[in-house]
Amino acid sequence: MASGSSDTDGTDRGIDASDGNANDRPIEEYPLPPGPDGYPIVGNAFQVVRDPFGFYDVVSTHGDVVQYSIVGNTFTALLHPDYVERVLVSEHERFERYLFADLGLDIGAEGLVMSDGEQWRRQRGVMQPVFTTDRVQSYGETMATYADRATKRWDDGDVIVANKEFSRLTLRILAEALFDLEVDPTSDDEAVVRAARAINERADARRLSTFLPGWVPTLADRRFERTMDDYRCRVEELIEHRRAVGADGDDLLSILVRAGGSGESALSEAEISDNLVAFLFAGHETSSVALTYTFSLLAQCDDVVDELRAELESVVGDDRPGAEHARDLEYTDAVITEAMRRYPPVYMLFRRALEDVSIGGYRIPEGTILTLPQFRLHRDERFYDAPEEFRPERWIDGSKRDRPEYAYFPFGGGPRHCIGMRFATLEMKLIVATVLRRFDLELLSDPDPEISATTTFGPAADVRIRLHRR
Repeated sequence: MASGSSDTDGTDRGIDASDGNANDRPIEEYPLPPGPDGYPIVGNAFQVVRDPFGFYDVVSTHGDVVQYSIVGNTFTALLHPDYVERVLVSEHERFERYLFADLGLDIGAEGLVMSDGEQWRRQRGVMQPVFTTDRVQSYGETMATYADRATKRWDDGDVIVANKEFSRLTLRILAEALFDLEVDPTSDDEAVVRAARAINERADARRLSTFLPGWVPTLADRRFERTMDDYRCRVEELIEHRRAVGADGDDLLSILVRAGGSGESALSEAEISDNLVAFLFAGHETSSVALTYTFSLLAQCDDVVDELRAELESVVGDDRPGAEHARDLEYTDAVITEAMRRYPPVYMLFRRALEDVSIGGYRIPEGTILTLPQFRLHRDERFYDAPEEFRPERWIDGSKRDRPEYAYFPFGGGPRHCIGMRFATLEMKLIVATVLRRFDLELLSDPDPEISATTTFGPAADVRIRLHRR
């Protein structure tokens, strides 16, 4: 196991243990970070569009703090866990969340996902009771029931398109468990399904138009706006229906509706609506991506499947997998963790500097957009032996103690860590356990798929798996 200790002494990659403006050195004396050359106006945009992930191979040759630009915006990539920890945790108040809303990518601007400051804290307080450990455990029955129904529909020899099957399954679970709603994700007319496609198309980093300001009209923007208008209408219908039938339940939608009003801590109509808009999309999309890669990797690793099934036999036995088993499914957890290391569903976080700061001996001017690329850090050989290999045991053999904490952060970190982390983890455990007890897996698609560069790290082409009943 490659330890991070030898890389944090300031001798290799410009890491400055004393920086952070704790000394008397004026911030203006720090140099700007190095970075790749670009073109006038567009900066490095063509390099990013040509190869959004390979671009970071170029970036990394300049160090762990690297500046680049895209169409007038200045970015700085942070490629060491210590710097990620500073931005997300120890100095988080010096940075705000950045989600490209100024480029027209509005996925619930007034909701928890995209808000900051007091607005974010107020909303987080309203929603936190829905995501406590005990409440998440109570959703286990819904998760197990839907997973059971899905696998009972599959037969020996069936070929499933994993990315689509798990998207439908996780959307059904999310809608029922958190919002007490029924949706039909098998229909192309379903507004949530169409919105997910539109959001991913609009956020595609392989299209130069993605990086143009929101006031520049494009065909993609017009399609996005029409689809999102339909989606918002659907969301408003759901909210009004809940008001009409009574919002006295303990699900998230009822809690949001009850939180509306005119008081100081009340949620506005836009906040209620935007939270439903964002949660219905992000709450299922990320889990479905993680499950798709988990099963793709398992289909290639018989020894891992054998170990996983041995654990299921020991922990679950003849019972149906449920929340009561989840704590003891340690190897199952390691399998999912390792899959998200290789393929983090949210592959990059962005923050914007609220003031001039210094990181790694370099000056980061106010307004700079900081890039925290999970997909790069999760495969950094300084922190992982054989990072391209699928090794679930690396999470249970004690070696992770030698690794910096933020060498792995699929759910973000600090105060802004994903509120649905426990929900997603339990959901994925129960789905993996249910499927593996009933089927062997045969991967029919590329074992090393091309990755889409949209809102998630999803596969660019469908992942097809043939099922063999056990």
